[in-house]
Amino acid sequence: MSLHLDLLTITIRLLLATLMSGIIGWDRAHKHRPAGIRTHILVCLGACIIAMIQKEIGFNAIEMARQFPAYKGVIRADEARLIAQVVSGIGFLGAGTIIVEHHSIKGLTTAASLWVVACLGLAVGMGNYLIAVASFVVVYGVVAFLKRIVRVNPLKKVEIQYLDKRKGKKFITNYFKENSIDITNINFRASKALDGTYTYTNVYEIKLPHDMKYVDVVEGISAGENITKVQLINLG
Repeated sequence: MSLHLDLLTITIRLLLATLMSGIIGWDRAHKHRPAGIRTHILVCLGACIIAMIQKEIGFNAIEMARQFPAYKGVIRADEARLIAQVVSGIGFLGAGTIIVEHHSIKGLTTAASLWVVACLGLAVGMGNYLIAVASFVVVYGVVAFLKRIVRVNPLKKVEIQYLDKRKGKKFITNYFKENSIDITNINFRASKALDGTYTYTNVYEIKLPHDMKYVDVVEGISAGENITKVQLINLG
């Protein structure tokens, strides 16, 4: 019985890693996320290759111990060493997909998907096919379908600028009340221009009813007569 990986086994593992990561990468690319098909495939293949190298190191240690029994107490092969480096190191690549813009954090899901496909690659490379396939089914279900099944409207902040203090506040308050939008926190700011006019900025932390989307809020408030700017701020 050979303790080494043959070419067929290596090819099958690489192709399986490519298939699983490619499907997840396709979903991310289809949704116009920072990391697409090639990135996910390369991450998964890299992890798979490292796992197979780790397997070979273990096989070589066993072979050396078999050929030289006197040194079997000296020869060591830690199967988790290279794998641990992949699990921790892939975080740096994932961090590159996270973007902070206007207090809004984007790319967290893509970063997590890169980390997960690396784990899938490790499972395939180590030959744990059952774990790899079962994990892939669950991961793809979460990435592709969970958002359609479970709809959550998280707390977000809405920054609104307007010119007329009285009319602007009245319009905004009425809009929130008519649409059953809960206000959990408010911050006010006023800026004076050189000509003596004021621009008022309110930042509302709001929670929407389940049948309403934040894009509806932006469109609805933007229609106000004195409203000059409306933007969403994700809570990090």
